[in-house]
Amino acid sequence: MKQALLPVAVATLFLSACGTLLTPKYERPEAPIPTTLPAQTTDGGSNSAPPSDAIDMGWRHFVRDERARKLVELALANNRDLRIAALNIEKARAAYGISRADMFPSVSATGGANHAKASRDVLGTDGNRISHTYTATLGFSSYELDFFGRLQNQADASREAWLQLVETRDASQVSLIAQVLSGYLTLAADQERLKIAEDTFASLQDSLRLTLRRHELRIASQLDVSSAQASLDSARADIANYRTTVTQDENALALLIGTPLPAELRPPLGLFEAAGILEDVPVGLRSDILLRRPDLRADEHALRSANASIGAARAAFFPSITLTANAGTASTELGRLFNAGNGTWVFAPQINLPIFTAGRLRASLDQAKVSQQIEVATYERDVQTAFREVADALAQRSAVNEVLNAQQSQLEAYDKSYKLAQLRYRNGLDSSLSMLVYQRSLYAAQLSLVSAKLSSQTNLVTLYKVLGGGVKE
Repeated sequence: MKQALLPVAVATLFLSACGTLLTPKYERPEAPIPTTLPAQTTDGGSNSAPPSDAIDMGWRHFVRDERARKLVELALANNRDLRIAALNIEKARAAYGISRADMFPSVSATGGANHAKASRDVLGTDGNRISHTYTATLGFSSYELDFFGRLQNQADASREAWLQLVETRDASQVSLIAQVLSGYLTLAADQERLKIAEDTFASLQDSLRLTLRRHELRIASQLDVSSAQASLDSARADIANYRTTVTQDENALALLIGTPLPAELRPPLGLFEAAGILEDVPVGLRSDILLRRPDLRADEHALRSANASIGAARAAFFPSITLTANAGTASTELGRLFNAGNGTWVFAPQINLPIFTAGRLRASLDQAKVSQQIEVATYERDVQTAFREVADALAQRSAVNEVLNAQQSQLEAYDKSYKLAQLRYRNGLDSSLSMLVYQRSLYAAQLSLVSAKLSSQTNLVTLYKVLGGGVKE
């Protein structure tokens, strides 16, 4: 008996190995990017590899401002896009469970009764023409023996699709954290711009009143009055625009956090003057760190799924064997259903060998191969995009301090010029036009400095995001 079973076991192992060989071996595509990130400096020195990578920095450690941290917590708990992504993961996991279940037989128990009346002509007698049949069976039907790995590959493709959505959800979380932080910083900057516009408006009101008095004394001309009025109206329009922008920023944040923006979590005025809004982002030199980004890992799962689909398409060329079997009892009387001698069984193996399919199987395999090539190209494109994003962020980072210093120096120069022009105007040495020119320049320099401070902070957010940070706690 053992000698008879040995060939069967060997054949089974051989066919299982054939199923494995039908699936292409997965190999991560070569990343079409340099092996090192672009060189960049922050303080005039060369950048050296840090003890840890940005992707390993938890977002709670990265976000040092308490209000911003609470906003991120609200977003992670309430954001609808993130909730949809999580539900899609559950849906994909259920789909994988369905594919996995196809690899096992479905056993079911059935019971039935059949009552029939036969024709007199068929029976040829006037005897009892009503029959009763009772059955009880236990078995399975159409169970496919997966010798060539078709079902296994389909299950593997579903599993990879599920894992792809897990990584996509993580990528969505990274993006959400970056959006919340950028929205918080943008709201803070627009509040600063609104405050500058209001202060400038108040200063221009004083200038207009002084010009009107001088005009009454025939010291200032009507041109001076008109110019002062025009500058005041311009500042009034800026105030209205910045108030609208602040409200829009609040609405954008409310959408991200999934709830109205709490008043206590609004950024305070002078936020950019405070130290430690965000932690500095460690940046190493190795570009392969980018391959750990959730979106690139999602691409890899998509590529693995495409490989499994090729294996399933190849397996469709080979015979498929299905089994149907059941055992039970049958009787014409319900009370005798389980008596001895009433047992029944059915064993019905079936083999299906595709001979002519009008090219459908070949087309399916070609489609699977092209899909795999598309996934390879998508992965390579996304790797290049990730490298470009990091390179752009590093290029901006290297110039941040220089831009801030230049804007600060420019602001101080215009502030001195305006004060001197204001003094000369009050002493009657210059017209109001000269003072208004320097006042507008000071106003523009103040706004530019706020923009530079915003760019400095959002660059940290961008760099943290493109390096894959924001998943780990």
